[in-house]
Amino acid sequence: MSATLTVVIPAYNEAGTLQEVVARVQAVDIPTELIIVDDASTDGSAELAARIAAEADNVTLLRHDRNHGKGRALRTGLEAATGDFVIVQDADLEYDPADYPKLLNPLLQGRADAVYGSRFLTSSEHRVLYFRHYLGNRLLTLLSNLATDLNLTDMESCYKVFRRELLQSIVLEEDRFGFEPEITAKIAKAGARVYEVGISYHGRTYAQGKKIRPIDGVWALWCILKYAMKPLRRRHAR
Repeated sequence: MSATLTVVIPAYNEAGTLQEVVARVQAVDIPTELIIVDDASTDGSAELAARIAAEADNVTLLRHDRNHGKGRALRTGLEAATGDFVIVQDADLEYDPADYPKLLNPLLQGRADAVYGSRFLTSSEHRVLYFRHYLGNRLLTLLSNLATDLNLTDMESCYKVFRRELLQSIVLEEDRFGFEPEITAKIAKAGARVYEVGISYHGRTYAQGKKIRPIDGVWALWCILKYAMKPLRRRHAR
């Protein structure tokens, strides 16, 4: 595989899982650039990430002086990406990097500009958790589809892979969990060719560090409405 993949890992207090996530990414047989963005962790995640970056030629650590949220961390990492394609990888163990090859396949074949990993469009293993989260996800995905005229099954999925040129041509604004509906609305307005593939999912509990809260669902709803009405802003080609 001659194409390169940038993996952006936003991290906030993920010292318990970060090293394992990086090891799993490194185990995938794909030329990979890793960008860890520490969002002002207080549990030693930044120090751990610094050690990881010092030991690996393909890992870069970027740090925020104060906590801004997942969306801002992603914006920081995406701006620094240099690979042909870019994927979002959470710093926990909910998503498995072993799914990268099938996520990349439509991009490598030139059929897609963006690929979403669906936790619902799959026969792969899937931990059973939180029925109300499932309902909320399905509702947000439905409303997003109504706004974008896409036919996604899992708009809120972490696993999203993009052509880097597409991603870096779009002005992103959200600091927290509004990234998912924002980027979905904006790539739809950009006319991107979007594919979905089924992925495995190993959800974690709040006791294990899950951070999303009901207020984030309310904000996602606002973002669906906001970016449905807001004109797309583009950057100059890099």
